Amino acid sequence: MTQTPTFKQIQFQLASHLRDPARAAPPSGIEDRRLQIYRDLFYNNVEGFISGGFPVLRSLTPDEKWHRMVRAFFSTYRCQSPYFLEISGEFLNYLQQSRQPEQDDLPFMLELAHYEWIELVADIDEDVIPTTGFNPTGNLMQGRPLLSPLAYVLSYDYPVHRISVDSVPAEPPPTATFLIVYRDAEDEVRFMEINGVTARLLMVLEEHPDYTGGDAVRAVAAELPHLDQNVVIQGGEQALKQLRTSGILLGTELKPIKG
Repeated sequence: MTQTPTFKQIQFQLASHLRDPARAAPPSGIEDRRLQIYRDLFYNNVEGFISGGFPVLRSLTPDEKWHRMVRAFFSTYRCQSPYFLEISGEFLNYLQQSRQPEQDDLPFMLELAHYEWIELVADIDEDVIPTTGFNPTGNLMQGRPLLSPLAYVLSYDYPVHRISVDSVPAEPPPTATFLIVYRDAEDEVRFMEINGVTARLLMVLEEHPDYTGGDAVRAVAAELPHLDQNVVIQGGEQALKQLRTSGILLGTELKPIKG
């Protein structure tokens, strides 16, 4: 005697079919015309969020390849978050960790996808720029510079911020691209291209939470003995001031008074 499937079994069978119609049969007794409505609805919703999250990557990827990638993500990848706003991050994880590279992949695909995802992260980050705990006009060399919690310091082999349908690099330039993606006080997402020395300066500050701006600048200068130390120190101070003007550095940290 054939056992009637439970409602939960039917749900799982339908979900499997909607995720991968080519390999998973639908529950019996459902008209294919109705199934097609749901197949299109689910896939188009997910594909729409991914296309919106990676507009440049989408514009550079042929339709057949793009939908094959999204379909594979939709049918095989097990997302860790149920939220639509986090689909872009899940798709990036799929590209980085699960998808097998193909010969015709864009050489900068993963870097471009990461950059576009970071722009979304900065836009929806629930963190806020603090209004207390720092001196906005403090001496950046004598005090400790405070980095905005909405700033992301990034390094790429390719100039991902310049890539478009009209600018597709065939190979990476000889030097890396350093960027800061940040959300400013008006909640606008912006980016700033910086040089390797400024990127290293910010890294030193992160590595040494007790350093002042001057300590970090002098440490970076010591790593560049072939350059004029005074020029490097002056350049580092100017870089700190420029970062504060842009809102990437908020000022200098205020240390609590110990009683």
